Amino acid sequence: MKLIPYIKDKIIELIIITFTQIIIILLLLSFKVEQSLIIAINITYIIMHTLIITIDYTKKRTFYNNLNNNIKHLDKAYLVLETIEEPNFYEGKLTYNSLYDINKSMIENINTYECQVDDFKNYVEMWIHEIKIPLSSLALIAHNNKNKIPKSALIQIKKLDDYLEQILYYTRSENANKDYCINKINLGKSINNTLLKNKDYLLDNNINIKVENINYEIYSDSKWLEFILNQIINNSIKYKNTKTESYIKIKATKNKENITLIIEDNGLGINASDLPRVFEKTFTGENGRKSSKSTGMGLFIVKNLCIKLGHQIYIESEYNKYTKVYIKMPINKYYEVVK
Repeated sequence: MKLIPYIKDKIIELIIITFTQIIIILLLLSFKVEQSLIIAINITYIIMHTLIITIDYTKKRTFYNNLNNNIKHLDKAYLVLETIEEPNFYEGKLTYNSLYDINKSMIENINTYECQVDDFKNYVEMWIHEIKIPLSSLALIAHNNKNKIPKSALIQIKKLDDYLEQILYYTRSENANKDYCINKINLGKSINNTLLKNKDYLLDNNINIKVENINYEIYSDSKWLEFILNQIINNSIKYKNTKTESYIKIKATKNKENITLIIEDNGLGINASDLPRVFEKTFTGENGRKSSKSTGMGLFIVKNLCIKLGHQIYIESEYNKYTKVYIKMPINKYYEVVK
């Protein structure tokens, strides 16, 4: 709160005070009051009004400056009422109470909105689980009648299942604590499960798999980790280079702090200008613009899940040469059994 705008706001009041002072002087002169007494009265009048305005300005400046500063420095400005005290002047009380009512109304609306969002998420999850039942039956029928049903149909069923999983994990990613559980699992087993799930897709695309040194015990959620691996493997298949013999290499390394999983392919690679943005929501990049297959959601969901699992993920790539995905999983000493 600045002094000059405050004075400008008080200009009418100051004009009235000045006009009143002139009238008092005229009245005193008309009653032939001694000049020294008139001067003393006027000085007292000026001092008292100056003191009143100074006290009023100081009170208001303290409150409004705290209010403005706290709003500027808070990440969540609506929590400002928690950082200031209720003022002791009437205008400040009105402002404080109005902010309280606004904040209360906002919280009520947010609660209503959150309930609606939760209801929608629950409905989506229920729908996905319901639709997966006939989809699984369809996949089983197709596998039992391979001679009658083309392989391309099986692959399309598999893709449909992958897209349903993507929706499911996206809806759950905001409330991950309700669905995941960190346990000691075998990294190799999760990788093998993912490769087995994608067997037909890999064979149909003539992609060679090279796996080495993956038999490590890690702490993660097997279901979530397999979803993450599935998304990465699917990207490698989706963006393979048709001009060369395609491969996916999977290996893991270990040091004192981390177990790092490395998934490498010799596909189309990622343009250097796109690489910093690959984990952004709906970002498809140059490869995505050339193909209608990309949604830009897979790596966004993968990144969110890795963060919640305590894993780190980053990508190295050179356009038209290779892509390497690194997933770092910390070795958590708290889980180790003390011998």
